[in-house]
Amino acid sequence: MRIAIDARGYNWYAGTGIGTYVQNLLKYMLSIDKQNEYLLYWHGDNYIDLMDKNVTACITSKRHHRFFEEYFIPSSLENKKIDIYLLPQNGMGIPIEKKCKIITTIHDLIPYVMPETVGKGYLKKFISQMPRVIENSDCIITVSNYSKKDILRFFDIDEDKVKVIYLAAEKYFVPLDKEYSRNYLSEKYNIQDNFLLYLGGFSPRKNVDSLFYAYSKLLKNLSSDIKLVIIGQSRDDKARLEKLSQELNIQNRVIFTGYVPYEDLPYFYNSCTIFVYPSLYEGFGLPPLEAMSCKVPVIASNQTSIPEIVGDAALLINPYDIGELANSIELLLSCPALQAEYSLKGYERSKNFSWEKTAKETLVTFT
Repeated sequence: MRIAIDARGYNWYAGTGIGTYVQNLLKYMLSIDKQNEYLLYWHGDNYIDLMDKNVTACITSKRHHRFFEEYFIPSSLENKKIDIYLLPQNGMGIPIEKKCKIITTIHDLIPYVMPETVGKGYLKKFISQMPRVIENSDCIITVSNYSKKDILRFFDIDEDKVKVIYLAAEKYFVPLDKEYSRNYLSEKYNIQDNFLLYLGGFSPRKNVDSLFYAYSKLLKNLSSDIKLVIIGQSRDDKARLEKLSQELNIQNRVIFTGYVPYEDLPYFYNSCTIFVYPSLYEGFGLPPLEAMSCKVPVIASNQTSIPEIVGDAALLINPYDIGELANSIELLLSCPALQAEYSLKGYERSKNFSWEKTAKETLVTFT
């Protein structure tokens, strides 16, 4: 078969969940499948590592993305006699006219469920294109049963058309020597204290505000000093969160790292005392799984897909209840035995997920 993939998200969305998905799906799928022919619609110049005898790249321009989506790619699909076109980033840019079998990955329907948390430009594009994505897709991949339920709730389609394929943590998220990890953070990031960790975006649905309120609430009850480390790119709501930390008088205890390279993230996970993830809505939610893979105790939201992914291997809390979040953090901090229990349970559960499995299950949808 000839398979084309909209791989532009490999670079467009690097550093996000969707970017991680595109990068790992391509890496593992192309390493497994040496039989089919692949054409990657690409943006950037870092495609060489993915090239093989059965893989070629077609360079596109982000500046003129509408031309490529509406004219160039549909024409290319037809001229190159493509059998399957895979769009892994929510189906955005799907051709108006079908030229072949189309498979899309819809990660979530956040613009439908929580439109106030999405940028206006993306919201307009998502809402306008999604009905066509649903209609024109021969198969829809989604990343959790919760997301599948959302898709079926908003769109009247056959449930067999929607296949659930889980994501995974990358292989470098593993338990490391804690002393070495802490020394690494001390030398590179000047972080010497024990700390709670949050990693992710800063949009309202990530609920970082509640973490700040909970942290400020529990500080007076702590017998030892512990900082709060926040990893995330400086865009979004970082300035507002910095202001909130000042209002709560915790600005000297909260460390904003800004963007952290992928290769450094395992050192943060392995150095933290607890990973806290109070998100209100996730299609999958990779950070808790990454933390579990590093054998770190996790406190996570009991909302949407998160319980489906972490099971009983994380301490689940109501993210709308700041008191419950504060009490759960205090409970884990005061009980090393409970920390060890969740560390082990999380690590064992993380073994159920792998990118090889994700890639193989995706390849099955091509048949």
